[in-house]
Amino acid sequence: MASSDNGLKVIGVIPARYASTRFPGKPLVEISGVSMIQRVYRQASLCRRLSAVVVATDDERIFSHVAGFGGRVMMTGSHHPSGTDRIAETIRKLAGSGEHYDIAVNIQGDEPYIRPEQIELVINLFNNPETMIGTLIKAIGKAENLFNPNVVKVVTDKDGKALLFSRSPIPHIRQKPQEEWLSAFAFHKHIGIYAYRTHILEEISKLPPAPPETAESLEQLRWLWNGYSIHTGVTDFETIGIDTPEDLSKLTNIA
Repeated sequence: MASSDNGLKVIGVIPARYASTRFPGKPLVEISGVSMIQRVYRQASLCRRLSAVVVATDDERIFSHVAGFGGRVMMTGSHHPSGTDRIAETIRKLAGSGEHYDIAVNIQGDEPYIRPEQIELVINLFNNPETMIGTLIKAIGKAENLFNPNVVKVVTDKDGKALLFSRSPIPHIRQKPQEEWLSAFAFHKHIGIYAYRTHILEEISKLPPAPPETAESLEQLRWLWNGYSIHTGVTDFETIGIDTPEDLSKLTNIA
């Protein structure tokens, strides 16, 4: 792994906790003999734009497992309400030991199919010096996704900066029946990978919850509420997140 092509030093951080309400021990579940967290770590390590990859956890079992397969891992506090806060602590600890990064990428620990190309795409958003936070979006092609509140929708401006995220279909198409909405507007869904300039990460980790965030249960609305911009990149790759044991059935032909 090497420094980013634009001279920025980038680290990929995989937040991983054991105590999940819907799927306890999820990072350690085995898929064809390889744990979830090892698969994510392996995929992230293939991204040439990352200078380092580290798992951030609050659980000794996960720590020991990652160390056991040769991965880099750090212990963090158990009090963090989100992966963003866990990553912020990780960056502070690394800086305290003299290891500094310009960009931190939040890599979801429950997506064993994560593509190195997706990680590289979100890093490329920082070729624009104005980018504070980057994330990915994907075109919505099915009505079932458009009207599913578990699929987060996003509207951007002409330059790709996010205007709003919502669990509701946005924008609302007036004077057309819902079955015609997909043909009337290019809807996009949010892909949950984030990257932050590390000084911006430190700032947003100190923000209190915001009203729209509380209403939608979407952390990124806190950042928009407080005036931070989020640049988006469009990906064609689908992501498969594992939230429950039943979601394992989504995984096919994985070696």
